[in-house]
Amino acid sequence: MMKPAIYFNELDDDVLQCMLCPNKCVIKPGQVGICKARKNIKGMMYSLNYGELTSIAMDPIEKKPLYHYYPGSEILSVGSWGCNLQCDFCQNWEISKQRPKTINRVIPDQLIEIAKSRESFGLAFTYNEPTVFFEFILDTARNAIREGIEIVLVTNGYIEEEPLGLLVQSVNAMNIDLKGWNSELYRKLGGEKKYVMKTIEKALEAGIHVELTTLVIPGENDSTEDMAEEVRWISSLSPDVPLHITRYYPAYKYDKPATPLETLTRLWEIAREQLNYVYLGNIPATNESNTYCPSCGALLIERSGYSIEVKNLDEEGRCSKCGKEIPVIL
Repeated sequence: MMKPAIYFNELDDDVLQCMLCPNKCVIKPGQVGICKARKNIKGMMYSLNYGELTSIAMDPIEKKPLYHYYPGSEILSVGSWGCNLQCDFCQNWEISKQRPKTINRVIPDQLIEIAKSRESFGLAFTYNEPTVFFEFILDTARNAIREGIEIVLVTNGYIEEEPLGLLVQSVNAMNIDLKGWNSELYRKLGGEKKYVMKTIEKALEAGIHVELTTLVIPGENDSTEDMAEEVRWISSLSPDVPLHITRYYPAYKYDKPATPLETLTRLWEIAREQLNYVYLGNIPATNESNTYCPSCGALLIERSGYSIEVKNLDEEGRCSKCGKEIPVIL
């Protein structure tokens, strides 16, 4: 189910340059870009994965992870295939690095009807990189918003400013993967950190609910200095942006041992010096996954795995103990 792509430039001899993400792949006729999901067919750019789903499930919203966005709810989550970064530690490499043999095809209105039939308040585009699913997400989101269905993106944030500006008009929440403050790591992945930073800034400016995730990989992005710089920058945008510091496990081409828990705790402590809401993920349930009032310390949301209990929050999202307004959507 091919769909003409929106963002590309025409060069000489039917060569095209994709303008969707900062890779700006120059693609000759018959070839695909880095993401493998966009192809030059006789001088016209097509999305190869339009309407192609590899995964569909009702997930806890906390799995995205989004901790301040309808806590305790479930959302219909879907993924396609392809990715525009080259992470050798990818935990979903079966769908990010290739087109799987098993594909379910849908059109936007069908997916919206599935969400309604499962009584899901929204649609989350996740599992692989949503950026390379751009045209389908755009078509679906525009229709879904009219039906009162909210749109969530779980993304690496590696997208050009113009398509991002079009997309955010119909997006309600994003978890953006900030892979750390180490520019060398981003270069290894075939990207540049500055573009992800710009996506975070633009999403916040657009009024989207934004949470960030940093997967901590031993020897790559686990230095205390880098974390201090990362959270200093996040705090300059808003100290209320939730940050999820998550544990790496061996996957795909990486066989390094899992991140030591003491490393995660140390980075959590550093992040808490400048940010009000910092969480540890991919680990057994601990107090570091709960939400506390930054003013009075009251327990606001208690989490044990995906068992969620909202405690000292009133209906308007204020701490019932001290009245502080908490950035949470209930």
